[in-house]
Amino acid sequence: MDYLTDLRINRAKRYLAETEERLRDIALKVGYSDEFYFSRKFKKEVGVSPSDFAKNFKKRIVACSTSVTGHLLALNVMPAAAPLDPKWTPYYYNAYRTQIKSHLKLTDPYTSRPFDANLDEMVRIRPDAIIGTDQLRPSVKAKLMDMATTFFVPTENVGWRDQLRMIARFLDKEDQAELWIQRYEQRVRSAREQLDAVLGNDSILILRIYGQSIHAYWNRGLKDVFHRDLKLKLAFRSESSYNVPLALEQLAELNPDRILLVVCPEASSRAYWLALQHTAAWRQLKAVRNRHVYLITSDPWFEYSAVSIFRMLDEAMLLFTGNCPNALLDSIHGDS
Repeated sequence: MDYLTDLRINRAKRYLAETEERLRDIALKVGYSDEFYFSRKFKKEVGVSPSDFAKNFKKRIVACSTSVTGHLLALNVMPAAAPLDPKWTPYYYNAYRTQIKSHLKLTDPYTSRPFDANLDEMVRIRPDAIIGTDQLRPSVKAKLMDMATTFFVPTENVGWRDQLRMIARFLDKEDQAELWIQRYEQRVRSAREQLDAVLGNDSILILRIYGQSIHAYWNRGLKDVFHRDLKLKLAFRSESSYNVPLALEQLAELNPDRILLVVCPEASSRAYWLALQHTAAWRQLKAVRNRHVYLITSDPWFEYSAVSIFRMLDEAMLLFTGNCPNALLDSIHGDS
């Protein structure tokens, strides 16, 4: 029944967002004969009424960064414009490129292009609100404030939960933020039990190959999911983000039970990875001998938002247990 409810609510969202059909007709299309029961069920599952969802969905809100897009989607807000790129933001590009009507150019940290390159397009959109981060340059912030009501999310020393709550307060969607956080915490408790049974006391090391070198890698998202929430045993950890070069001898000393590995897409990085696999030092590592090396990509592991954190949790479950729960973000936003 939960699965069927997910199907119905998900399809109802599509109708509410993309058509002008009456509520009664949408209820019938998704399998509810009583539109009033449908409305109550929708509000219980989503946090807002169907009419409020449709109204908020169609507001012209511009997201100035990928992380802001991830927060907005967690609040059931589809931005009218957001940075999208098939290479660097494949999840958002593939899932939402038809629903996000205006595709902004990807800027720092993905490319060296300044955000100013998007200003003309944003003027054309005539947004109702603009949400960016406090990392935008003061001159850019001033121009955005002239266009529409703005909110700049603080990034330093502010966790994703508080960032989500701040954006929710700006958009008057606090209930949706708390619902998302509550569901995430429930998923964490379930994941922790399952992972304890599989991993036991295994140590985990996250590595990044760039060029001709190996780096121990750590960022805010990994810290939140692996250390704070899942409480996994880490072979190398710091309180701050890092990208520390490691010699093969140092890697042998750490000798983790499991390795998560990011190989940068440059040709030199890929070539080094191919060569590394044939070296005795690599093949003698415990994780390699036990076939516990997991290749991961920058998406979602390098982003920091409510959606990316949830996706990291599900990815960890899939990597370590072979099972992935029906992702909350898929049952809310995607086609089931």
